[in-house]
Amino acid sequence: MDAPTHAPARGGVRPRERALAPDLARGIMLLLIVVSNTAFFLYAAEHGPSGWHPTDGSTADQAVQFAMITGLDLRVFPLFAFLFGYGMMQVMLRQTAAGADERTAVRILRRRSLWLLVFGLLHGALLLGGDILGPYGVASLVLGALFLRRRDATLLVWSGIAVVLLVVGEVVSAFDVLNAGNAAAQSADPSTSYYASDEESYPASVATRFFTWLYITVGGGLFGFSFHAAMLLGFWAARRQVLEDPARHLPLLRVAAVAGLAIGWLGGLPAALAHVGAVEAAPAMVAETGPLYAAQSITGLAGGLGYVAVFALIAHHISARTRCSLPVVAVSAVGRRSLSCYLAHSLIFAPLLAAWGLGWGAHLTSATMALFAVGVWLLTVAAAYALDRTDRRGPAEALLRRLMYGRGTPIPETQNPPSTL
Repeated sequence: MDAPTHAPARGGVRPRERALAPDLARGIMLLLIVVSNTAFFLYAAEHGPSGWHPTDGSTADQAVQFAMITGLDLRVFPLFAFLFGYGMMQVMLRQTAAGADERTAVRILRRRSLWLLVFGLLHGALLLGGDILGPYGVASLVLGALFLRRRDATLLVWSGIAVVLLVVGEVVSAFDVLNAGNAAAQSADPSTSYYASDEESYPASVATRFFTWLYITVGGGLFGFSFHAAMLLGFWAARRQVLEDPARHLPLLRVAAVAGLAIGWLGGLPAALAHVGAVEAAPAMVAETGPLYAAQSITGLAGGLGYVAVFALIAHHISARTRCSLPVVAVSAVGRRSLSCYLAHSLIFAPLLAAWGLGWGAHLTSATMALFAVGVWLLTVAAAYALDRTDRRGPAEALLRRLMYGRGTPIPETQNPPSTL
């Protein structure tokens, strides 16, 4: 059955009608993402076998590196994947509730995934090779086609299979690194070289970023099993409105928060201790895709889910008065415009920090770069709040929405329209 010519519609969504948890989670997620992306631009610092965080710097720099390795690296992307999958299922439910059949809803989501690939290509090639829109565009194409209409039990079983594949893949990669030995680990290039932040020629940097984006998009989209598991769990959770109605899911959220963060942080702790020199570790142990990286990656899914649960619990316990406070309203406004804010980060970061721009990245350290990232996030908070005051969508959301639905298709509104991310 085709979608009705005129889908049921309703007026604009008033702030008090919106569920707080999804918007708040996406808003805070953007802060974690922008801080995580700082390592792309520290191209002048010394790097060790891990190739990611600098190995030099002050005590403050080491403290920031320790916190990021323990709590952010490989934990934010599963968090993003869960919220992305959650939003996909929200779109599906919104469409079917408005009278469209499931095939029509899947076609709309397929169109969104394809356009996100286009957005990701432009973002990755022009600004940030570590773009995440591309990988999630590919993953959403595959998982959307295979699982959006599946039973809940199927979603849970396949998320478990994805976890098994994640563990097996990381263990195999870790053994390969150990077999290659310490010399191979020490000769690896810094990760920053793949993101072209040290390239002074902008055209040359575009070429490098394009191939990095292509590798991440195909590899991460098809073989990022941590992302797949998180997306499928997002499908499952959205059907139960876990974030819209956390009061009905408090036992689940409390267990996920405590267990998820404990597993996630403990899994990142060995790599963090080795990085700051608190424990001795051979180069092959700390190399990218080495054993300590494998421990980070395997436990990253639990850490990401733990963050989601914490955000939902915070939203549940916020009082009605606090919900209307400026900080909560402003951060939630970011969550409703997460795609625009995500792209805005790179629009600010890349020209200021990269060598082809002003080159500030050569003069910043892990600590000062983290402060810079927080400042950029606060700018997007202010911009999102200004748009919220005038009841306007973010420019990227407005464009993607039009591309998804077309000019002639009615766009139904629901109690909590999903963000594009």
